Amino acid sequence: QVQLVESGGGSVQSGGSLRLSCAVSGYDYSSYCMGWFRQAPEKEREWVAAIDRYGRTSYADSVKGRFTISQDNAKNTLYLQMNSLKPEDTAMYYCAADYSILRVVNGRGKYWGQGTQVTVSS
Repeated sequence: QVQLVESGGGSVQSGGSLRLSCAVSGYDYSSYCMGWFRQAPEKEREWVAAIDRYGRTSYADSVKGRFTISQDNAKNTLYLQMNSLKPEDTAMYYCAADYSILRVVNGRGKYWGQGTQVTVSS
């Protein structure tokens, strides 16, 4: 059974940092591409960052230079280091996985986690 479990969310003040984790089980982690998405209340889901099976990364313009996506294949875990957080980063954050990096980035990943809430106050 495939499971993606996010953790690390919380409440921080503007300018603060958080590190999200996504623990994966049930498939060969190193064979899949991974991504982070977020969804704020009454807004559409937004792609944040992605990493392919070779470790190549890509970011949405809104987070470039502030967020860093990484992974530890030995631990089957995906991370999102978020620095210089802004109130507009407030959202539920989800991790997603798929064999295709294009499907991940386009929000059509095969597997999704349940999300972890990030709240940034001004």
